[in-house]
Amino acid sequence: MAELRFPAPPLTDEVVLLRPWREADAPAAFLAFSDPVVQRFSWPQAPPSSEEDTRRYFTELEEARAAGEELNLALVRPGDAGVVLGGGSLYDVRPGQGCASVGYWLAPEARGRGAATHAVRLLARWAFTELGLARLELTCSRDNEASQRVAQRCGFAREGVLRSHVPCEGGHRDTVVYGLLPGELT
Repeated sequence: MAELRFPAPPLTDEVVLLRPWREADAPAAFLAFSDPVVQRFSWPQAPPSSEEDTRRYFTELEEARAAGEELNLALVRPGDAGVVLGGGSLYDVRPGQGCASVGYWLAPEARGRGAATHAVRLLARWAFTELGLARLELTCSRDNEASQRVAQRCGFAREGVLRSHVPCEGGHRDTVVYGLLPGELT
C-alpha cells in the first residue's frame, strides 16, 4: 500500500488540533496510557509500560503510516500543541475497499469537553474528502458508553455487536460496531 501522508494543513478547529506524534510527547502519552480507563477500553494487549516503550510504540505507528496501514495523530489544544489531550487515528485502512476504522483515546483531564467528538469529525471529514473513502467504522466495548455517545454525536449508525470479539483481561469482550458513510457526518 502507499504511504499515508499527514494531513496538510493539519486538522484543526476551535477545540482540537491533530498533529504527528513527537518524541517529546512520550512522557504525557505514557502517563495517559497508564490511566485505568485508557487501559480498559483502548488496550486489548499490554500497553507500553515505560516512556521508552512509548517511544518504540511511536516508531511502530510511524512504520504503519509509511506502510499505508494507519495514521495516528496526537490530539492537542490549538495554540498549545505541546499539551497532549489524547490521540486519534485511522487504522485498518483498506483503500481498495474504500474503508477504514477511526479510533481515539483521551487523557483523563481532557474527557467530557468534546475533544473526541471534534477529533472524530475532523478525521472523518478528511478521510472522506482527501482519501476518498466510502465508509468509516468505529468500534468500542459494549460498556464504553462515552465512546458510543461520540459515535452517535458524529452521525455513526449502530450496526451491531460482535460477540466475544476482542481478547481482553484473560477472556474476550464484546464490540459494538458503528458505521458512517459520506454525507452522514453530523
